[in-house]
Amino acid sequence: MTESTMNPALAAYRKVILAGDHWMHEIKKGQTFRILDLEGNQAADTLFYCSHDSSERYSASDTIQHQQNLYITTGTTLMSNLGHPMLMVTADTCGRHDTLGGACSRESNIMRYAFEKEPMHACRDIFISGLAQWGQGMGKRDITCNINFFMNVPVTSDGELTFADGISAPGRYVEMVAKQDILALISNCPQLNNPCNAYNPTPVEVFIWD
Repeated sequence: MTESTMNPALAAYRKVILAGDHWMHEIKKGQTFRILDLEGNQAADTLFYCSHDSSERYSASDTIQHQQNLYITTGTTLMSNLGHPMLMVTADTCGRHDTLGGACSRESNIMRYAFEKEPMHACRDIFISGLAQWGQGMGKRDITCNINFFMNVPVTSDGELTFADGISAPGRYVEMVAKQDILALISNCPQLNNPCNAYNPTPVEVFIWD
């Protein structure tokens, strides 16, 4: 785990994102971007796009192949589907972040939990809402494999994924430097049915430094 030298009081931008809300914002090349887990064990589902061409976006498979590791932490370069660096993780006090668990949806709530869970809010719907409000013609087709910052998804010896208790805690954060102009979209996960949010979704805060 690596501490940051950035001072929150000097951030050019900061915003608290409530549980179940979306946040979309541009991060310029060279800027530093932090996601802070305010109360602990909160999953921040995140997508990244190139600001100038949204068809270029974060790729889980390219990132995993590039670093030969399933998890994200200090030193990880987040790669695009065109093989270009998008962001590099420069500080991380959580330890690792999930690349495989994907975003919860109403459909997955039915399959994993129970039929009556279908109406519950889910990250896929939150992503769709965020893209619609941002405009620029983006929609469902632009939702690809996301990062689950602070989420603990171990891979079993049989190659299966499990949703486990979080390894984050209040005040832990992950910080990245943008390697190109980026659009970041966060769904601050509202999931109540598994341990990813400790069954109690809470806010996160984002910071951007010039």
